[in-house]
Amino acid sequence: MNPKLLVIGSKSFNNTIEEIKDSLEYSILFFDFNKPLYETSALIAGILVDSNICDSKTKLDFINNFKNKPILFLQNSNINHQNNFDNRMLLPVSLAEFKNKIKSLIVSSKFKFNSSIKIKNYILNKNEKKLLQLNSSISLTEREVQLIELLFREKKPLSKNFILKEIWKYSKDADTHTVETHIYRLRKKISNKFRDDDFILNSDNGYLI
Repeated sequence: MNPKLLVIGSKSFNNTIEEIKDSLEYSILFFDFNKPLYETSALIAGILVDSNICDSKTKLDFINNFKNKPILFLQNSNINHQNNFDNRMLLPVSLAEFKNKIKSLIVSSKFKFNSSIKIKNYILNKNEKKLLQLNSSISLTEREVQLIELLFREKKPLSKNFILKEIWKYSKDADTHTVETHIYRLRKKISNKFRDDDFILNSDNGYLI
């Protein structure tokens, strides 16, 4: 099935979207607060929110449940609506502006999703090469990013030889001691900043997260 835009709006807003939906790049799913949402979240590419329906905390809380999706809040230019949506657009706008804004948000969201991985109580930002927890972070080298991602992805203890093959590709200037050194330095970084000595564990079978 094609990705969809979830539209949460008033009747008049929904009618407007209905009129232009054939010119949009996504299928449209209109949400009704009186009915359950059966569509899987994975198929929702983005959410369009009409300011006129944000008349209760319950509705706003429901919308905020989709905080991992790009949300575009649309409001009339003569209405000052207080909310915590980062992305908003004042109406009226041209169809071209509207389409470009939606596309930009979804592309940006996909890039952010692909560059960030939640690991335990941390976020690994591959693009910025940082490991973050709340408002604190440490900078990582490219090898350290690769190490963390590999250990997290495999979900099992990995031997030094396996890590060496996957990350260093059996480089002539690398051996198992290279793996040990990198993991030691990475553990020390994490321990010094976050006081966490259990981020990377080791067992008889190798290292794991």
